[in-house]
Amino acid sequence: MRITRAGWAIMTMLSTLIVVISAKYFRLDPEAFFEEQRDTYLTHQVPLAIHISGAITALAVGPWQFSKRLRARKPRWHRRIGVVYLLGCLTGAVGALLLAPVAYGGAVSGLGFACLAVAWLITGAMGLRTILAGRVADHRRWMIRSFALTFAAVTLRLMVLAATTAGLGLRPAYTAVAWLCWVPNLLLACWFTRTRTRTRTRRAGPAAPA
Repeated sequence: MRITRAGWAIMTMLSTLIVVISAKYFRLDPEAFFEEQRDTYLTHQVPLAIHISGAITALAVGPWQFSKRLRARKPRWHRRIGVVYLLGCLTGAVGALLLAPVAYGGAVSGLGFACLAVAWLITGAMGLRTILAGRVADHRRWMIRSFALTFAAVTLRLMVLAATTAGLGLRPAYTAVAWLCWVPNLLLACWFTRTRTRTRTRRAGPAAPA
Protein backbone atom coordinates (compact mmCIF):
# COMPACT_ATOMS: atom_id res chain seq x y z
CA MET A 1 0.00 0.00 0.00
CA ARG A 2 1.92 2.95 -1.29
CA ILE A 3 0.96 6.52 -0.46
CA THR A 4 2.36 9.01 -2.97
CA ARG A 5 4.79 11.66 -1.80
CA ALA A 6 2.41 14.47 -2.76
CA GLY A 7 -0.50 12.79 -0.99
CA TRP A 8 1.58 12.26 2.13
CA ALA A 9 2.73 15.90 2.09
CA ILE A 10 -0.85 17.22 1.80
CA MET A 11 -2.05 14.87 4.52
CA THR A 12 0.77 15.89 6.83
CA MET A 13 0.32 19.60 6.15
CA LEU A 14 -3.43 19.54 6.84
CA SER A 15 -2.97 17.40 9.95
CA THR A 16 -0.30 19.72 11.33
CA LEU A 17 -2.43 22.77 10.59
CA ILE A 18 -5.36 21.38 12.58
CA VAL A 19 -3.03 20.37 15.41
CA VAL A 20 -1.73 23.96 15.62
CA ILE A 21 -5.23 25.43 15.46
CA SER A 22 -6.61 22.98 18.03
CA ALA A 23 -3.72 23.43 20.47
CA LYS A 24 -5.49 26.48 21.89
CA TYR A 25 -8.03 24.15 23.52
CA PHE A 26 -5.31 22.85 25.85
CA ARG A 27 -5.68 26.09 27.81
CA LEU A 28 -9.34 25.24 28.47
CA ASP A 29 -10.03 28.92 27.93
CA PRO A 30 -13.77 29.55 27.55
CA GLU A 31 -13.05 32.11 24.84
CA ALA A 32 -11.52 29.36 22.70
CA PHE A 33 -14.74 27.29 22.66
CA PHE A 34 -17.33 27.96 20.02
CA GLU A 35 -20.18 29.90 21.56
CA GLU A 36 -22.96 27.36 21.06
CA GLN A 37 -21.08 24.69 23.03
CA ARG A 38 -19.19 26.85 25.54
CA ASP A 39 -21.35 26.09 28.59
CA THR A 40 -21.29 22.36 27.87
CA TYR A 41 -17.51 22.29 27.57
CA LEU A 42 -17.10 24.27 30.78
CA THR A 43 -19.06 21.62 32.67
CA HIS A 44 -17.20 18.73 31.00
CA GLN A 45 -13.61 19.93 31.10
CA VAL A 46 -12.06 16.60 32.15
CA PRO A 47 -13.45 14.50 29.26
CA LEU A 48 -12.75 17.43 26.93
CA ALA A 49 -9.10 17.52 28.02
CA ILE A 50 -8.84 13.73 27.63
CA HIS A 51 -10.26 13.86 24.11
CA ILE A 52 -8.20 16.85 22.99
CA SER A 53 -4.89 15.49 24.27
CA GLY A 54 -5.39 12.10 22.64
CA ALA A 55 -6.78 13.34 19.34
CA ILE A 56 -4.10 16.00 18.87
CA THR A 57 -1.35 13.49 19.66
CA ALA A 58 -2.71 10.94 17.17
CA LEU A 59 -3.17 13.57 14.47
CA ALA A 60 0.32 15.00 15.01
CA VAL A 61 2.26 11.74 14.81
CA GLY A 62 -0.06 9.70 12.59
CA PRO A 63 1.25 10.84 9.19
CA TRP A 64 4.79 9.79 10.14
CA GLN A 65 3.60 6.21 10.42
CA PHE A 66 3.38 6.22 6.63
CA SER A 67 6.86 7.58 5.96
CA LYS A 68 8.58 4.86 3.95
CA ARG A 69 11.99 6.41 4.61
CA LEU A 70 11.42 6.43 8.39
CA ARG A 71 10.25 2.80 8.38
CA ALA A 72 13.28 1.69 6.36
CA ARG A 73 15.99 3.73 8.08
CA LYS A 74 14.71 3.96 11.64
CA PRO A 75 12.36 1.04 12.34
CA ARG A 76 12.71 1.57 16.09
CA TRP A 77 11.36 5.11 15.74
CA HIS A 78 8.55 3.80 13.58
CA ARG A 79 7.54 1.45 16.39
CA ARG A 80 7.80 4.17 19.02
CA ILE A 81 5.68 6.54 16.98
CA GLY A 82 3.18 3.73 16.50
CA VAL A 83 2.88 3.23 20.26
CA VAL A 84 2.36 6.97 20.80
CA TYR A 85 -0.21 7.05 18.00
CA LEU A 86 -2.23 4.14 19.37
CA LEU A 87 -2.18 5.61 22.88
CA GLY A 88 -3.41 8.88 21.39
CA CYS A 89 -6.24 7.05 19.60
CA LEU A 90 -7.23 5.23 22.79
CA THR A 91 -7.24 8.41 24.86
CA GLY A 92 -9.02 10.44 22.21
CA ALA A 93 -11.70 7.79 21.70
CA VAL A 94 -12.40 7.46 25.42
CA GLY A 95 -12.80 11.23 25.69
CA ALA A 96 -15.05 11.24 22.62
CA LEU A 97 -17.31 8.57 24.11
CA LEU A 98 -17.63 10.62 27.29
CA LEU A 99 -18.50 13.74 25.30
CA ALA A 100 -20.84 12.11 22.76
CA PRO A 101 -23.99 12.35 24.93
CA VAL A 102 -23.60 16.14 25.13
CA ALA A 103 -22.43 16.72 21.54
CA TYR A 104 -23.67 19.83 19.77
CA GLY A 105 -26.49 18.89 17.41
CA GLY A 106 -28.27 16.51 19.74
CA ALA A 107 -28.70 12.74 19.59
CA VAL A 108 -27.87 12.39 15.89
CA SER A 109 -24.53 14.14 16.32
CA GLY A 110 -23.82 12.26 19.53
CA LEU A 111 -24.44 8.91 17.87
CA GLY A 112 -22.24 9.86 14.94
CA PHE A 113 -19.33 10.79 17.19
CA ALA A 114 -19.85 7.73 19.39
CA CYS A 115 -19.71 5.44 16.35
CA LEU A 116 -16.57 7.23 15.19
CA ALA A 117 -14.95 6.62 18.59
CA VAL A 118 -15.87 2.92 18.54
CA ALA A 119 -14.54 2.51 14.98
CA TRP A 120 -11.38 4.33 16.06
CA LEU A 121 -10.88 1.86 18.91
CA ILE A 122 -11.55 -1.17 16.71
CA THR A 123 -9.18 -0.17 13.91
CA GLY A 124 -6.44 0.71 16.38
CA ALA A 125 -6.89 -2.59 18.22
CA MET A 126 -6.73 -4.51 14.94
CA GLY A 127 -3.61 -2.60 13.92
CA LEU A 128 -1.93 -3.62 17.17
CA ARG A 129 -3.16 -7.20 17.02
CA THR A 130 -1.94 -7.80 13.48
CA ILE A 131 1.55 -6.39 14.05
CA LEU A 132 1.97 -8.44 17.23
CA ALA A 133 1.05 -11.48 15.15
CA GLY A 134 3.66 -10.53 12.55
CA ARG A 135 1.07 -9.83 9.84
CA VAL A 136 2.72 -6.70 8.47
CA ALA A 137 0.53 -6.25 5.37
CA ASP A 138 -2.65 -6.57 7.42
CA HIS A 139 -1.19 -4.18 9.99
CA ARG A 140 -0.64 -1.54 7.32
CA ARG A 141 -4.19 -1.93 6.06
CA TRP A 142 -5.65 -1.45 9.52
CA MET A 143 -3.42 1.52 10.27
CA ILE A 144 -4.54 3.23 7.06
CA ARG A 145 -8.14 2.73 8.17
CA SER A 146 -7.31 3.98 11.66
CA PHE A 147 -5.70 7.16 10.39
CA ALA A 148 -8.61 7.74 8.01
CA LEU A 149 -10.71 8.05 11.17
CA THR A 150 -8.12 10.23 12.91
CA PHE A 151 -8.18 12.48 9.84
CA ALA A 152 -11.87 13.14 10.59
CA ALA A 153 -10.56 16.01 12.74
CA VAL A 154 -9.48 17.65 9.49
CA THR A 155 -12.47 16.77 7.33
CA LEU A 156 -14.89 17.88 10.06
CA ARG A 157 -13.49 21.40 10.12
CA LEU A 158 -13.29 21.66 6.35
CA MET A 159 -16.88 20.47 5.95
CA VAL A 160 -18.28 22.75 8.65
CA LEU A 161 -16.46 25.70 7.08
CA ALA A 162 -17.79 24.82 3.63
CA ALA A 163 -21.36 24.30 4.89
CA THR A 164 -21.54 27.52 6.89
CA THR A 165 -19.92 29.49 4.06
CA ALA A 166 -22.62 28.14 1.75
CA GLY A 167 -25.26 29.52 4.12
CA LEU A 168 -26.24 26.33 5.96
CA GLY A 169 -26.84 26.92 9.67
CA LEU A 170 -24.22 25.66 12.12
CA ARG A 171 -26.51 23.18 13.89
CA PRO A 172 -27.75 21.29 10.78
CA ALA A 173 -24.23 21.45 9.33
CA TYR A 174 -22.70 20.02 12.48
CA THR A 175 -25.36 17.29 12.70
CA ALA A 176 -24.60 16.10 9.17
CA VAL A 177 -20.85 16.47 9.50
CA ALA A 178 -20.82 14.30 12.64
CA TRP A 179 -21.27 11.42 10.18
CA LEU A 180 -19.86 12.83 6.95
CA CYS A 181 -16.49 13.69 8.49
CA TRP A 182 -15.58 10.04 8.99
CA VAL A 183 -17.83 7.56 7.14
CA PRO A 184 -16.56 8.55 3.64
CA ASN A 185 -12.98 8.55 5.00
CA LEU A 186 -13.35 5.00 6.27
CA LEU A 187 -15.08 3.76 3.12
CA LEU A 188 -12.34 5.29 0.97
CA ALA A 189 -9.63 3.71 3.13
CA CYS A 190 -11.33 0.29 2.90
CA TRP A 191 -11.66 0.63 -0.87
CA PHE A 192 -8.04 1.74 -1.20
CA THR A 193 -6.64 -1.14 0.85
CA ARG A 194 -8.82 -3.75 -0.90
CA THR A 195 -7.93 -2.40 -4.35
CA ARG A 196 -4.21 -2.51 -3.55
CA THR A 197 -4.49 -6.05 -2.21
CA ARG A 198 -6.29 -7.28 -5.33
CA THR A 199 -3.77 -5.57 -7.61
CA ARG A 200 -0.83 -7.18 -5.83
CA THR A 201 -2.55 -10.59 -5.91
CA ARG A 202 -3.14 -10.36 -9.68
CA ARG A 203 0.47 -9.32 -10.27
CA ALA A 204 1.71 -12.26 -8.21
CA GLY A 205 -0.31 -14.65 -10.36
CA PRO A 206 -1.70 -18.05 -9.31
CA ALA A 207 0.17 -20.05 -6.75
CA ALA A 208 2.42 -22.82 -8.06
CA PRO A 209 0.96 -26.32 -7.65
CA ALA A 210 2.25 -28.27 -4.71
